[in-house]
Amino acid sequence: MSLSEPVPAAPKTEWQLTDGYRRYALGLMVAIYVVNFIDRNIFSILIEPIKAEIQLTDTQLGFLGGISFAIFYTFLGIPIARWADKGNRRNIVCLALLVWSTMTAVIGLARNFWMLLAARIGVAVGEAGCTPPIHSLISDYFPVERRATALSIYSLGIPIGGAIGTLAGGWIGEYFGWRTAFLVVGLPGVLLALLTRLTLRELPRGFSDGAVAAPAPASSVRTGEVVRFLWSLKSFRHLSLACALNGFIGYGVGLFTPSFFIRSHGLGLAETSTWLFVAGLTGMLGTFLGGYLGDRFGRTDKRWYMWIPAIALAASIPLNIPYYTTSNSLLALVLNIPFAILGTMYLGPCFAMTQALVKPGMRALASAILLFILNIIGLGLGPWFVGFLSDFLGHYYGVESLRYSLFSVSVVVGLWATTHLYLAGKALGSDLEAKDRL
Repeated sequence: MSLSEPVPAAPKTEWQLTDGYRRYALGLMVAIYVVNFIDRNIFSILIEPIKAEIQLTDTQLGFLGGISFAIFYTFLGIPIARWADKGNRRNIVCLALLVWSTMTAVIGLARNFWMLLAARIGVAVGEAGCTPPIHSLISDYFPVERRATALSIYSLGIPIGGAIGTLAGGWIGEYFGWRTAFLVVGLPGVLLALLTRLTLRELPRGFSDGAVAAPAPASSVRTGEVVRFLWSLKSFRHLSLACALNGFIGYGVGLFTPSFFIRSHGLGLAETSTWLFVAGLTGMLGTFLGGYLGDRFGRTDKRWYMWIPAIALAASIPLNIPYYTTSNSLLALVLNIPFAILGTMYLGPCFAMTQALVKPGMRALASAILLFILNIIGLGLGPWFVGFLSDFLGHYYGVESLRYSLFSVSVVVGLWATTHLYLAGKALGSDLEAKDRL
């Protein structure tokens, strides 16, 4: 279903939106997420010059790119989401954007591991206030039958931001230094925060569900109750673990992919960033298709929301063999494109079904719980484990150790995640009726 199709009649309140404003609001929220991922992912393209200047190991780089970020990002996400379910979501997003943009620029001033660590934690603290409030807002801007598509469009910020961060970081880093790159990409977020504060409308909760919720609908339900309720649903358990394992691959493999092309294929920083920019943009197709196909096939059978990404992920697994074994740099770069498409198709459907499993006043919290599981495992452990495995295999394979680390994680974890997506689909139909129990 296209986002330009007419919206069902809104509740009879003073809040009336045009389709044009809905598209503008969604576009603005996509821009915020683009900046989010530029500031988060630029670190990956610059780890080789950072490693050389500050003398870090792959394990330390994995810690900076993963655990140190994930702990603060995930644990702060839940109280911020609780705040968002009661307070003004737009203002929370603006404040978060100011914090993470400023701390991204501060990374460029770091002189040692501990200064890098403190700045990365600052980015994590800010970014914790981004997605849960925005997921809740999008669910109020768009009705359930269009929500997966809208959330997939919002999730385009991941491949777009990752691609821009890779390109900007590579070229600025090569010609002006890695410190300048962090300063350049960090500061524009301040202007975007001002635009968001002036033009994005905070909607009543439940606006697109046919009835506007009370001003503080989450206040009577404790965080622990929502956590226990969601975890009691077999579909959510499998869905969240599938997201976490996809994140394990996406963040772990993604952090070290530039280093793989630099070390194993001998490419330069700017050359690598240009190729990965092209591949990253193709991820937009997969991110959109996941939600679009989920909405299309899910109209008749909700299980397809999980089975579409399961099929996509399963199709990507055999491609790891030629991708990691070839010595042809051009072939490897080309093979990176289908990974970017197929590996992102889980985002929209999983986010949409998490929103559908709870009542309107709990959506930011439900999103934060999903992101907690996804990021504590995926973002927290993925980069660290890939780096640790690379260091361990270095005793046997030398400079090629990263190649075998990435291959092992992609195949084993990919099969594991596919299984959880299939099982989530089997349980989804009955669990969607369970939210009335909460």
